[in-house]
Amino acid sequence: MPTQRRRDQVTASDEIAAALKRAAERWPADAKRPSRLLLRLVSAGSEAIDSWRERRGARHRRAVERHHGELTGAYAAGCLEELRRGWPGSLSWTPVS
Repeated sequence: MPTQRRRDQVTASDEIAAALKRAAERWPADAKRPSRLLLRLVSAGSEAIDSWRERRGARHRRAVERHHGELTGAYAAGCLEELRRGWPGSLSWTPVS
């Protein structure tokens, strides 16, 4: 069918054949339509990645919330400015105790 969109090809490797077989079990109405099964697999894979990203983001947010404020007061006022004065180009840095 004519299209302006790019077309991609997939070689029917053993891995692809096994994935199509599993997809046919999941979507039996499309068992005889490998192109349709590939589209379903791509869509399912994309949804799995979206779910993984959401779980990863939730874990990150929980970690930030769990550790938020733990180091409050651990550094003296002005510590960052003092450290910056000691970065390359300056010989005046001394550790803050």
